[in-house]
Amino acid sequence: MSSKLLGMELNKAASVVTKVGPWAWWLSWWRKQSPNRQDRFANLAPVAAVVLFLAAIASAFWYLRVEEMEREQEAIKRDVEYAQQRLRLRLLERQEQVMRLARDVSNKEIRTDQFLSRAEALVQQYPEFLSLTWIDDRRRILANQSISSISPSQQMRAGTVLKIGETESHFSLARDLMQPIYGQLEAEADRDSQISVLQLHTPLTNDNGRFSGVILAEYSMEGLLRYGIPTEVLAKYAVALQNGSSRLLAGQVIPERIALWRLLPVSEKRNNDYEVPVSPVGNDLVLRAQAWRTSQGLVGSGLFWLVSVLSAMTAWMLIGNWRHTRRRLQTQKALVAETNFRRAMENSMLTGMRALDLRGRITYVNPAFCQMTGWSEADLVGAVAPFPYWPDQDRELLMKRLEEEISGQHSAGGFQVRVKRKNGQLFDARMYVSPLIDATGRQTGWMTSMTDITEPNRIREQLASSHERFTIVLEALDASVSVAPLGSQELLFANKLYRLWFGQNTEGHLRLVQQAGAYSGEQTSEDVDDMAGLPTESLTVASSENAEIFVAELGKWLEVRSRYINWADGRLAQMVIASDITPRRQAEELAAQQAERAQTASSLITMGEMASSVAHELNQPLTAISNYCSGMISRIKSQQVNEEDLLLALDKTARQAQRAGQIILRIRSFVKRSEPNRTLADVSAMVSESLELAEIEMRRRNVRLTHHVAARLPQLMVDPILIEQVLINLMKNAAESIDNAQRPAGQRLVELRIVPKQIDRQSVVEFSVTDTGQGLPLEDTERVYEAFFSTKVEGMGIGLNLCRSIIESHHGRITSENIYNSGEVTGCRFSFWIPVETD
Repeated sequence: MSSKLLGMELNKAASVVTKVGPWAWWLSWWRKQSPNRQDRFANLAPVAAVVLFLAAIASAFWYLRVEEMEREQEAIKRDVEYAQQRLRLRLLERQEQVMRLARDVSNKEIRTDQFLSRAEALVQQYPEFLSLTWIDDRRRILANQSISSISPSQQMRAGTVLKIGETESHFSLARDLMQPIYGQLEAEADRDSQISVLQLHTPLTNDNGRFSGVILAEYSMEGLLRYGIPTEVLAKYAVALQNGSSRLLAGQVIPERIALWRLLPVSEKRNNDYEVPVSPVGNDLVLRAQAWRTSQGLVGSGLFWLVSVLSAMTAWMLIGNWRHTRRRLQTQKALVAETNFRRAMENSMLTGMRALDLRGRITYVNPAFCQMTGWSEADLVGAVAPFPYWPDQDRELLMKRLEEEISGQHSAGGFQVRVKRKNGQLFDARMYVSPLIDATGRQTGWMTSMTDITEPNRIREQLASSHERFTIVLEALDASVSVAPLGSQELLFANKLYRLWFGQNTEGHLRLVQQAGAYSGEQTSEDVDDMAGLPTESLTVASSENAEIFVAELGKWLEVRSRYINWADGRLAQMVIASDITPRRQAEELAAQQAERAQTASSLITMGEMASSVAHELNQPLTAISNYCSGMISRIKSQQVNEEDLLLALDKTARQAQRAGQIILRIRSFVKRSEPNRTLADVSAMVSESLELAEIEMRRRNVRLTHHVAARLPQLMVDPILIEQVLINLMKNAAESIDNAQRPAGQRLVELRIVPKQIDRQSVVEFSVTDTGQGLPLEDTERVYEAFFSTKVEGMGIGLNLCRSIIESHHGRITSENIYNSGEVTGCRFSFWIPVETD
């Protein structure tokens, strides 16, 4: 029965049934529901019927099974408790007999032979006994009576001492508590027996009431189970004795059988068993019984299987009916959804679709086609050529294309046409034609798709115009621009200047790259790309590489910049930009020559400023030479000279001449023009040379010069002559500052210090010249290094400027600061440092 028919039947039943009984409310509620909800409830009715039917069957079987399980559990509980009482009474009887025997031994009413005879009687009379042993207070075995089935190695021999183990611990407990103690002796605990044993330690006392030993009675667990449990219980259940940790001591247990239906929450207890502790032993001995499964239960009955088969068939039929109804409804919904989806897809497409039959008549247009042309579907469907959207001036061309389209002579790439809207506007469109095939594989017409390409055409024209402007800019650049792929002789792009310099080939591009030291992608002798496998993204985002090279063929200095780019076709290419820097290089060379001349001129100026001091210094040895010569001449004329005096006078004359020659040699080497030559120079040697020349000026101006050179200074990579020029210039300026300040004799001091330092984590050697002059004006502190600026009246302003240029060319820095004492300027300090070359 379908969902609609079921809903109709329920509505009829609701109209007939009166408001009497429990169905009245449900029927009234059913009639209030909407048809769609009624259909949904009707579709769920077969499923609900199956679920309710299976639930009723399962509930009935579950109830019957629970009742049967409860009855079986009550029966096994009753039988186990009865068996436990029987076992308890038997243990108490044996305990009483052992206690009587212990009392007689404590009262010394029996001797050892009498003990053995009475113990033998008890062992033979009660088969659960394994042995009876008399042990004194020193754990020495006095007598032992065992059953004949125990092997000699398991017996306790008279005269031996009780071994340390579980038996000894039970013995100590009975001695401490002075009452009978039960204890279990596990198999293989302290003897080789495989039999589980229950021990009873009964304490003995002497005349003073003190402990004198125990009577040890050992029971067999198997014997207790066999003779202490009623035979009807043993026949009905699987009975076993276990210790407190559920270890089997005697008897048997039924192994677990796992079944799927036992995993349910309402499943019965495993094997329907029951366990209870055995007194007077306590919780260490547990009696457990498991019921033998003698009945087949519900699963084994024929009624169960009959009902199960009928229930399964009924459920299968209901489920089949429900699945059939659901598939039919799902198919209907899928068909409706597919139809709606296709209609929505056609309506939302931006591409116009048009269908023609084999005679060229329009049979279908989608909304996008109507929106593009401005004509409605009613205006277009059924129309024949010429169509309303054809421009009047293109009708002949469009009619020819329509004939080619109908005859099958269309291009797979489509064709471009102009289309006229209903308001008369024209737009560019591209049409693609394909055969229209029906479900049987027969062609019924032609399908045409139309796309508005007015905007793409406009963008294409703008791109072409932009490309033309960009090309004009590149052609007008005063730098050579070339692009070539790596490892190829193809030239992708070259501007006008490149073509003027190198022509239309890649030789110029590769020559520029090779001279600049950049990678050009040339293959090795093994024809393997050196950059194979490297990611191109990291190359194209890297900064460009710059180099300055000289091209002999052009006679020009070029600055070459290269970088990697991704070409339009995806290939990795190298772009090289070469700019003519010949005028700049010539200007730099001229500036270097002028700087060199300025340094030489500065040296000559320094010597010129020191000329009077040098003349005074030379006058002393020359005067001495003149005096020595005049004295020797006069003494020779008077013939009052001997050979020794003559040799002494000549030696002094020679030393004075050497002194004058050294002064002239130092001045000549200082002012001699030479090319800059940086070498590893010793700091002490440079300082000594500078001091020799500076002390001449110091002596003339009556200034005391002190110096301190740190020990073990590293060598510096410098031009010694230039560094000496800086030191001499700074010391000369210090002496002039002291002289201008008119300091008294005790305050006319210049100090030179050379020490190692760490500046910005870099090892340097610092040179400092400190004077006691008048210092620098605060407003001129930063300007003293400017060219042609001087604080002296007759200064030219090139000394400190050249000093800074020399120090910075050696990667160093020069600074100056005034020295204050109580707010008054008492001197000035000029310092500069040179870095220590580590490589």
